[in-house]
Amino acid sequence: MLLIVAICFFVGCKGDAKEGSAAQRSPASASAATSTSATTSTGFSGSAAYGYAKTQFDFGPRVPGTPAAQKAGDWIIAQMRARADTVIVQKFTYTTADGKKLPLRNILARFRPELSQRVLYMTHWDSRPIAESAATDSEKKLPTPGANDGASGVGMFIALGDVLKRTKPNVGVDLLFTDGEDYGQFGPPEVDVLIGSKYFASHLPSPGYKPLYGILWDMIGDRDLRIPYEMNSFQQVPEVVSRVWQTAADLGYGDVFVQESGGLITDDHIPLLNAGLKVIDVIDLVYAPHHTPQDTMDKISAKSLSIVGDVATALVTRK
Repeated sequence: MLLIVAICFFVGCKGDAKEGSAAQRSPASASAATSTSATTSTGFSGSAAYGYAKTQFDFGPRVPGTPAAQKAGDWIIAQMRARADTVIVQKFTYTTADGKKLPLRNILARFRPELSQRVLYMTHWDSRPIAESAATDSEKKLPTPGANDGASGVGMFIALGDVLKRTKPNVGVDLLFTDGEDYGQFGPPEVDVLIGSKYFASHLPSPGYKPLYGILWDMIGDRDLRIPYEMNSFQQVPEVVSRVWQTAADLGYGDVFVQESGGLITDDHIPLLNAGLKVIDVIDLVYAPHHTPQDTMDKISAKSLSIVGDVATALVTRK
């Protein structure tokens, strides 16, 4: 989610965000994100997703090792146990570069665990301990509230769980909530980031675990939603990118899932790609409040969550 190295392919470059900052975009591009109903053709509810995101947001910044993180993690586990067939909690302690011990938890909610053909969805649930992109020195020392960056994906996953509880997916579905994604510095070099996804990549849920494909859903609630190709994904697993973008186009969201380059982004999908799993990143990083105290609930919308949730649902429920 965090470091973009801008590159221009034939699809063109749009984003210029890097190292935790994000460019602003004209409000005109928000038309699709503000014209879609909050309940979608797949039965996914953007309003429910927004409500779940707000509940997580209201715990406070989910910085690893804080009471807010403990409460938010416990809540996610309880929500998924009420919806999924199986919930696995990966608890581990991570030692930071400066010697701090961080208690971390990845949460894996599994639907139809008996099926060998599976799809992996990922999102991170932590938030950042500093707001280095803030406008003032005093604000830079604050933790980020993480409405879009850390709560939007959680809200979408819990609302997706509502759908999958009442409508069996046509494949096994694994919803992975990673911890410690946003803790340290994205560099280069990277220090103390992508912690949970690196742990998961080396502690897969079963020997030979190889989902058909995987998708990281990150920063997907922006009111001004516009999702270009993440270029590590585009280069390494173009067939998965094509599947997702075609599904979005079929649902009428071609002006949100746009055929343009968003640059190379360092995010939780990278450790999984390095482990040989076909995981792409779906992210809108052009988001002005990124890594600031202004990443609050008024910056995201139920309608944007509806769009992304509709695509996520269709991918695993439609033949």
